[in-house]
Amino acid sequence: MQKYSIKKVLNIQGYKIKSIEEQKTEKALYIQIVPYNRKKYICSFCGQQHKKGYSYKTETTARDLDIGENKVYLKIIKRYYKCPVDNRIHIEKIEWLKPWSRVTKRFAYRTYQLTSITTNKEAGWYLGKDDEAIYRIDKDILSELAKQRLEPPPAGKNISVDEVSYRKYHRYLTNVVDADERKVIWNDKGRKAKILDRYYDAIGEESCKKIETVALDGARTYISSTTKHAVNAKIVYDKFHIIQKLNNTVDAVRLLELNKARKENNTELIKLTNCKQRFILLKNKNKMTKNQKQYLEQLCEINKPIYEAMLLKESFLQIYSYTKILAASSHFVKWIRETEKSKLEAFKHLAKSFRSKFKYIMNWFKRKVSSAISEGINNKIKRLKRMAYGYKDIEYFKLKIHQHCGLLKPENPY
Repeated sequence: MQKYSIKKVLNIQGYKIKSIEEQKTEKALYIQIVPYNRKKYICSFCGQQHKKGYSYKTETTARDLDIGENKVYLKIIKRYYKCPVDNRIHIEKIEWLKPWSRVTKRFAYRTYQLTSITTNKEAGWYLGKDDEAIYRIDKDILSELAKQRLEPPPAGKNISVDEVSYRKYHRYLTNVVDADERKVIWNDKGRKAKILDRYYDAIGEESCKKIETVALDGARTYISSTTKHAVNAKIVYDKFHIIQKLNNTVDAVRLLELNKARKENNTELIKLTNCKQRFILLKNKNKMTKNQKQYLEQLCEINKPIYEAMLLKESFLQIYSYTKILAASSHFVKWIRETEKSKLEAFKHLAKSFRSKFKYIMNWFKRKVSSAISEGINNKIKRLKRMAYGYKDIEYFKLKIHQHCGLLKPENPY
């Protein structure tokens, strides 16, 4: 009765339990299973059934899911037959067993589920496996799922393209995000035009023509690749990255004035422009507290360049208050002229960059899409990288991004 009950729990077709050995010290069950005589042999090489050519059999041990508090190890009898296709001896194929992993497929899938919510080290501790074994099992399942769901990659109608750093010294991954589904659908190492070309080539010319909008961070490489392939798409230099560049330019002015104040030993200006206060300059004026507004007014009174930088920033942001593209473009042209007349080199450089991408900035008023979705996903990727203390295997890292932010999530059926 005990063997019958455990066999029902294991649900292994074509095999019977020969013996059960309980190890109380390590809380483990060693279950020896053997194939029924009538169970047909399936060749692992050709996938066909062979009735003749039996050679020998061996026993191997594979880890299965726990039963209660007990770890389960299956001692499996495997048969070897001579395959008539290549005239060589091959082991039999067992559907529920993960090839070359010494674990069952359901144990491997549980490993994949755990690694999607925690680190490999913690998953290994919970399952009683070392980090290397968890890594191999997880990568194997993710690779299988990637072949099913990501080859060829999905073709989104509205996509967002952005890069994320995966290592020091400017090592980047390019991520393509489906803006409608809010999921990563493709990624690859690098951020040059030829990298994004690979995505467009993979989805094909017809799918490229169906792309309606592509939200970008203004990178020339991405623009050139998109212009070449997605001929019908509107390229949108999104609002999120523009505000980010404005804030970075204001901060550049702050740093310049802070260095001048240190040389002149101007303690009042040093106190108002130090790094602890920098976030106030980057904050939206409407969201400032009363004290923050007073601080900003005080800073602008004693430092003309920062005051001018804040005026230029606020002036540019007014563009997004317009509902009509003509009014917005008119304001944009005026802002370019004002900036070119200013003495702030950082803003002059920014104006030159914005002027060259005028069409893409104005496209935001036609299609209000943003790559802020990509930035949100980038934050998840950075968290994933921190949890693992970095990834040596870049291919595995790409798969983990799809597992946490894309189509390889465990919520999708296996």
